[in-house]
Amino acid sequence: MGSRLLFFVALVAVGATGWLVGAPAGPVDTPVRVVEVDAKPSVLIVHVGGAVAKPGLVAVEDGARVADAIRVAGGLLPAAAIDGVNLARPLADGEQVLIPVEGAGSVPAEGSDRIRVNTATASELEALPGVGPVLAGRIVAHRDASGPFTGVEDLLAVPGIGERMLASLRDLVEVP
Repeated sequence: MGSRLLFFVALVAVGATGWLVGAPAGPVDTPVRVVEVDAKPSVLIVHVGGAVAKPGLVAVEDGARVADAIRVAGGLLPAAAIDGVNLARPLADGEQVLIPVEGAGSVPAEGSDRIRVNTATASELEALPGVGPVLAGRIVAHRDASGPFTGVEDLLAVPGIGERMLASLRDLVEVP
């Protein structure tokens, strides 16, 4: 039995030595492949609203200009006021482009205290009775998504405005 034990101990010793000699002595340098990723998206998503044929989100190529976004949004409406819009300005991803309506401004006409709903900001709309931040946001969102209001009755399409609310707003708002 002594020779068998000696043979087994020798076999374990040879195996352990082979394992120790074959194992790397330290950390192995594995080549790492570096891949450069362009952080800028190749397609920009831009929100175009106001006096355009199809307001909403449009996709344009990186490097596109305001004029390109308007073209993708179906072009300008006849009532568009583009004198103050820089059509050559480069766009950024997530940007909003609003095209105003000719003769519209959030400031009412001389001698009028009405608010122009097509150009008023949400905070200006909050000055109306019964219009808080949520409803003002809905009015602006509806205007941006559907284009300018063509009549006071168009406000009925805004969630939260019913016949009674419209009646209270009718003499306080102006829609060109």
